[in-house]
Formats: sequence, C-alpha cells, structure tokens
Amino acid sequence: MRAKGLPAAVLENLKAIDSCTVANAIETFDVRLRNTGFADSRIRCIFREFPPMIGYAATARIRTSEPPMEGHSYHERTDWWEHVLSIPKPRVIVVQDIDDHPGRGSFVGEVHANIFLALGCVGLVTNGAVRDLPPVRATKFHLFAGCISVSHAYAHIFDFGGVVEVGGLRIQPGDLIHGDRHGVQTVPQEIADKIPAAAKQILEKEQALIALCHSPNFTIDKLRAGVKKTIV
Repeated sequence: MRAKGLPAAVLENLKAIDSCTVANAIETFDVRLRNTGFADSRIRCIFREFPPMIGYAATARIRTSEPPMEGHSYHERTDWWEHVLSIPKPRVIVVQDIDDHPGRGSFVGEVHANIFLALGCVGLVTNGAVRDLPPVRATKFHLFAGCISVSHAYAHIFDFGGVVEVGGLRIQPGDLIHGDRHGVQTVPQEIADKIPAAAKQILEKEQALIALCHSPNFTIDKLRAGVKKTIV
C-alpha cells in the first residue's frame, strides 16, 4: 500500500477518461495479462450517468445472511474506519460479501454513503447489495454492486484491510481503482501518469479508422491498413 497517493493532476487526468479507453491504454504497456485487472459483468455500475470514478481501495469483508458472533450489525465494527483513513484520498470502499449467495442484505445505503463521504470516499465497489438508490444518487457517491436489496439483513464486517475479490478481481488496500458505466478495473500505479498520453494516441487512431469507414474513398485494402495501425 502506498503511504502517499499520486499527484492530484494524475488522478484528474485519469478521471477524464472513460474506463474502456483506460483499459486499452493499460494494454499498451504489457504490465499484466489482458484478461486480468478488471471485474467481470457480475459487478455493475448503479449510477450509469455519473462520470468516471478514481480512488484508492480501502477493503473489508462482510456477511449479510447470518448474524455476527457479537452484537447485531455494523455498529459494533466502527474500528475499521481507522483503516479507511489510512488510505490516501480519494478513497474507494471495496467490500467482498463472502456469503454463498452474496447480497442477501445491503451493507451500504443512504446512511453509510454519507459516512463514507465524510471519510473522504468517492464510491463503493462490492459483489454484494446496495439500497436507498435515490438519496445515494443525490450525494454523487458512486455505487458498483452485484445486486440491490430492500434490507440490510445482518450485514456486518468481520475483517478488513486484507485482499478481497469482487467479480473475479483481486484488490488489495491502496490499489488504484477506476470505474464508470462500463465497469471497474485497477490501474497499475507505476504507469498511471503515462495512461492519458497513451489514451490520446489510441483515440486519435480510432477516430481516423472510423472516419475511413464513412469515407467515399473507403476500400477493404485501406481498412486493413487502418486496422493494423489502430489495433493494439
């Protein structure tokens, strides 16, 4: 985990890019396999109209189907807020529901969204459930979740600060998270400042190829040449 975050300008530049283009840009650096680094379609963006989210992961694991060993709910584990504050701003809460059927109850709704906003968080990623969508939308707090639930059931944290897995994506505290309507991914911090320039080049090549497709001078040979220049 990084004790200090990246420069604010780097994060703002990443926030201005859609997640598909960020994913394409990451591929150009060959720092990881192309079938890794992103959550699968089990994790969906709840507020699709929101702009991209960027932030560092604060992690926890929860259960919702069965009551905790002590107490009744999340109120007994407020100690994990210190872990959240140990992560650089902006923060993204990443919660793994480890029940056999994740999402029986929702850990985050209107109250928790406002608590997390007060703790410098910009969004939540979970394989579990969320609720209270209209009031959470009004706060601009991003939600990425596996489902929606009417109740919090027995939602409670049983550990935090470790590696979690949501939608097949392994995330550890301090990982840089990027997400929008297309999904959620981690951004390797060693190349984060290089991604905007790579993204710009990719977009320019793609627009040139699209323009060719609409050109009266379009030919298959020109298309083949254009694709070779465009595809990473």
